[in-house]
Amino acid sequence: MTSRPVRIPGPDHPIDITPAGGRVIVRDGDRVVVDTRNALRLKEASYPPVFYVPRDDADMAALSKTEHHTWCPYKGEASYFSLPGHSERAINAVWSYETPHDAVAAIRDHLAFYPERVTIEHLPD
Repeated sequence: MTSRPVRIPGPDHPIDITPAGGRVIVRDGDRVVVDTRNALRLKEASYPPVFYVPRDDADMAALSKTEHHTWCPYKGEASYFSLPGHSERAINAVWSYETPHDAVAAIRDHLAFYPERVTIEHLPD
């Protein structure tokens, strides 16, 4: 059995999690899936920032959990959800670290969306 690597963020691969501030709205077409003032902004190394939104502020009934999983050595195992409908863009369009590594524990109970599959609007205060 192979073990999965676990890495801790540091100067060579920083991860910064901060409150996003303002309001974050996620839409799947015309349907609002998330409307929150409690989003987090995760900035990892040289990747574009990602909004992580609380599950409590999401329309979880609109999402279907899938069997898809991926591994990030810095964050842990990601579980995936699909958006309503059967289009290719809807499948595994949402991810969540249900048991994230300690260094990124703040993203537990949060969801992230692929920005090319939904509309994400950030309205700063």
